[in-house]
Amino acid sequence: MGTPEFATATLARLVQEKYNVVGVITAPDRQAGRGRKLQQSDVKKFAIANGLHVLQPTNLKDEKFLKVLESLKANLFIVVAFRMLPKVVWAMPKYGTFNLHASLLPDYRGAAPINWAIMNGETETGATTFFIDDKIDTGEIILQEKIAIEKSDNAGKLHDKLMHLGANLVVKTVVTIETGSVTTTKQTDKAALKEAPKIQKETCEIDWNKSMETIQNHIRGLSPYPAAWSTLINGDEKILVKIYDSSVEIAKHNLEKGKVSSTKKEFKVAVENGYIKLLEMQLQGKRKMKTQDLLNGLTLAKNGHMS
Repeated sequence: MGTPEFATATLARLVQEKYNVVGVITAPDRQAGRGRKLQQSDVKKFAIANGLHVLQPTNLKDEKFLKVLESLKANLFIVVAFRMLPKVVWAMPKYGTFNLHASLLPDYRGAAPINWAIMNGETETGATTFFIDDKIDTGEIILQEKIAIEKSDNAGKLHDKLMHLGANLVVKTVVTIETGSVTTTKQTDKAALKEAPKIQKETCEIDWNKSMETIQNHIRGLSPYPAAWSTLINGDEKILVKIYDSSVEIAKHNLEKGKVSSTKKEFKVAVENGYIKLLEMQLQGKRKMKTQDLLNGLTLAKNGHMS
């Protein structure tokens, strides 16, 4: 059970390992793009290409769906980037239902663990498999593997690393279940659990009063999607700017935080103890561009600043 590319990597590994995948459950096709054409999920595209049986229920408690699901006689359900399951579904198979989550549980339960780990300045994260229960990301842990978060990682790069780490971890988990060697660990709710709620538009706005490191992590953790943003006050003009790549420059200055300093090749924003150099941006209504290319067509006012 899964929908995006992150889940497809796991399905591909299960097929590669010759497991008998009797069914694939994914989200219904959705309208997307300018033509509002129906788009299939990544998982559905892979499943069809590999001759797998696909189900796309809108209601996971629907009796017709439950009868079809039961008729597949699956002895194990595997969930990767799907949605919350009702007990009537997750309790169905003989060996239970397990989930792959892209964090070191119990930290970063929720919809956006990859983004939040980087935004919070973590130096490591990982993947966890756990048996599903009636809450979100709280079930008993089966296996867990760590991975370093490099300074050069953004959310996109870390997503891809965890996607492959997770796919391999799922196969290892299936083997432990298959061989009857599963030992689980209960999640302990420590005092200050770090959470990973869904990213909202307001989450992505940059606060230029925060520390240089915090701002840099914020940009990395939201790139390439959904992207950190700020408002460029350029004379009388207010321009929404999405920022995809940046670097830090430690320097002494007396500039107000958020003040823009630029040359024909460089665009940087004053912050505490230095500057955030913006390397790749997108102005509202324009395409994403390297900053040097963008500056060729942008006249910056002397009082330009980010708000």
